[in-house]
Amino acid sequence: MISLTARSTTASGGRFTEIESGRKTDRPKLAEALGLARLTGATLVIAKLDRLSRNAAFLLTLRDSGVRFVAVDMPEANDLTVGIMALVAEQEREAISRRTREALAAAKARGVKLGNPNGAEALRRAGKGGEALRATVARNADEFAEELRPVVEAIQADGHTTLRAMARELNHRGILTRRGGRWHVSNVRNLVERLTS
Repeated sequence: MISLTARSTTASGGRFTEIESGRKTDRPKLAEALGLARLTGATLVIAKLDRLSRNAAFLLTLRDSGVRFVAVDMPEANDLTVGIMALVAEQEREAISRRTREALAAAKARGVKLGNPNGAEALRRAGKGGEALRATVARNADEFAEELRPVVEAIQADGHTTLRAMARELNHRGILTRRGGRWHVSNVRNLVERLTS
């Protein structure tokens, strides 16, 4: 069991108790705590870091998420410590990459043709140059909007229905934009359009 608390100086925090195994990847309370910490800029307080350290992928995600955290049983743990704990997994990934490059070089030496000789030109002719990037950006923005949906609905239910009032209330609650900034009429308009489309 892991006890998680998201605490912020500008917004009310939340307390989450994770009862899932550290080996499981589907951990809804952990995701909820990370989401709150990310939205409010809060610090994630973790009761026992060793329960999380079984999962190298999670540690790397935590390190790269931008969420500040502190572990009660290991208060000296920080981004650097988590990075070091995940270095073994990173080293293994590098070894796999090296072995793949070596296998491709050996195949090429045997005369196997690799890749598409018309690579980027074929994509340009098909009109797919930036399509994947645009789709990824749109998907990320949609996911962020969905994460904020309950907050937006609560703000509107409290009578803050104009874009300016919603921006003021989002800032008052300590909710950050997707890029970590303050809310203005323009980005609230974009958020509402995503939620209503």
